[in-house]
Amino acid sequence: MTKRAVLAEDLYDFRSVSHLRLSPDGQKIIFASQRVERKSEKKYSNLWMLPAQPSQKAVQYTYGNQSDVAPTWSPDGRQIAFLSNRASQEKPLQVYLIPADGGEARQLTDIKGSISDFSWSPDGKQLLVEVTKTDADELAREEDEQKGKLGVVARHYKRVFYKLDGVGYLPQERTHLWVVDAKTGKAKQLTDSEVFDEANASWSPDGKWIVYLSDRAEDPDLKPDQVDLFVMPAKGGEARLIPTGIGGKNYPVFSPDGQWIAYYGGYSDDDGWKNTSLWVVPADGSKKPVDLTNRYDLHVSPWTINDLGEPELMAPVWSKDSQKLYFPVSIHGSSILDRIDLSGEHVETIVGEGGVVGTFSFDRGLKKMAYFYGKMDDPAQIWLQDADTLATSFVYSHNQDLLNKLDLGTMEEVWFKGPAGNDLQGWILKPPHFDPNKKYPSILEIHGGPQVQYGNFFMHEFYYFASKGYVVYFCNPRGGRGYGAEHTKAIRGAWGDADYADLMAWTDYMEKKPYIDKSKMGVTGGSYGGYMTVWIIGHTKRFAAAVSQRCVSNFISMWGSSDVNWVFQHELRARQPFFDFEKYWKMSPIAYIGNAKTPTKVLHNEFDLRCPIEQSEQVFVALKSLGVDTEMVRFPDEFHGLSRTGRTDRRIARLNHIIGWFEKYLK
Repeated sequence: MTKRAVLAEDLYDFRSVSHLRLSPDGQKIIFASQRVERKSEKKYSNLWMLPAQPSQKAVQYTYGNQSDVAPTWSPDGRQIAFLSNRASQEKPLQVYLIPADGGEARQLTDIKGSISDFSWSPDGKQLLVEVTKTDADELAREEDEQKGKLGVVARHYKRVFYKLDGVGYLPQERTHLWVVDAKTGKAKQLTDSEVFDEANASWSPDGKWIVYLSDRAEDPDLKPDQVDLFVMPAKGGEARLIPTGIGGKNYPVFSPDGQWIAYYGGYSDDDGWKNTSLWVVPADGSKKPVDLTNRYDLHVSPWTINDLGEPELMAPVWSKDSQKLYFPVSIHGSSILDRIDLSGEHVETIVGEGGVVGTFSFDRGLKKMAYFYGKMDDPAQIWLQDADTLATSFVYSHNQDLLNKLDLGTMEEVWFKGPAGNDLQGWILKPPHFDPNKKYPSILEIHGGPQVQYGNFFMHEFYYFASKGYVVYFCNPRGGRGYGAEHTKAIRGAWGDADYADLMAWTDYMEKKPYIDKSKMGVTGGSYGGYMTVWIIGHTKRFAAAVSQRCVSNFISMWGSSDVNWVFQHELRARQPFFDFEKYWKMSPIAYIGNAKTPTKVLHNEFDLRCPIEQSEQVFVALKSLGVDTEMVRFPDEFHGLSRTGRTDRRIARLNHIIGWFEKYLK
């Protein structure tokens, strides 16, 4: 078969795999997959099923133009609970149940509010559900047609965090815990507060207790690192605090013997450069929690940047004897699954090197594991592993038919020395039909974050740019994750210093390649990558063209206007800008924009709440006033994550605007 180059329009045909779950008996795998309807640009999600055996084909399990997501097997494996808006796409998702051997799904809940998570009780009789009730004024608009037509009159907030990128303006109601009868759907609210939220709740193995997270500071928004563990009776009642210390936390889970609680946790926001660790604490709170992974300098997270799906952060999984834990780690461009004993004395990698493990799901006896696996040349595979022998077997690739048609070019991984003698990792993507005797234009891609990593995960954007005849190169400079805490700490309070030096060393490395045209080098990046792009054009003229995407340009104006508003000051190691103006200005790329000569296109999303669009407006106006060739592209109704989750026609337009600018200046 003659293979073709990657197209921007292939975004319509790539399919995601999310919330993959292995049945309790280890015989079946279910997952959700999203698709795009080209005519309407609407996205729908349905459930898919396949046998848990090597080299299988998945079959669609639910149908219809709706969102069916988060499938979860009942403990006995007879039913699957999932979230869906099939009754009304204008209302929040509700819990549905469907027989595991097929049949009609029935709606279980009818809660006036949004459901963010749920889990089965160990006996399968109840569901523990996290609910944010619909605000009273929103309910009034739903019930009164005229009020609904008039819409929101005003939004009145007393809290600091009142908006969230990807969500919008937050409701007045907080997120609380409910239990739902798995037969009748009768729901009971267990917790309530106008100030506090509860999240990441899970059951004790005997079903008598619930552990959850909550920040009980006087004003939780001003103390986001004061999240604590609480244990409460499953029937409701007074909760008991499990002391754990300062730091953000995720996914507490009881050990099978009920003696321990494991969770992921960091340190204070002031120490945000430190690794997220795996912790354990006695379930009765009798001893201080123990950080099991700190000694290994591991960052507990599955996250590696990509644009075709998101690795799911799974709760730690206990061995049956309560002596070991499975957990994800991001390291050297891969997201792996590690296992550690309760003493913390021994840690081993179970699977994942050279790719990205997202979801991992065990059968009832922890004898078999199904897992999501993303690779540099395939964004969504499903694999199995025998828990005893650790032998792995390929099950299914959700995009194999499409991938078989594509010529992706050639990817090369390299390690090189940074300016401080530091080891840096990068990748070079050469276009299809690469000729080493030719000179190629090139594009330096810079990741966002900065506390993330590029790596062994499919990036449609990179392959599309390579298909146009560019060498695309990317690396993980200091400030990111995957190379130890000191690597991350290097730019704390000093953005634009060690990170800039590393990126220039990487560019120096590439410039010496015989196939690189030094006069036709371009640079682009989004979010923090946009920050670095604007920083670069203010500090060097070596690039022939630049594209800044949803950038940070002015820390002073960004303070308080971003959805994470004041928290940025921790990353900058500063007080509020009205007390520390010079430090904010010194680290702001706009302070150096007067030096810019590089033709720069500026892209931003109009409903970006993480990096408000005024950040790019300042860059565009500044470049115009300086006489530097520039254009601005604005994407309406899109949040910060357009490149990953936005409307598909806008994602395609974004790619074509970027490549069009480079075509103008690099060819």
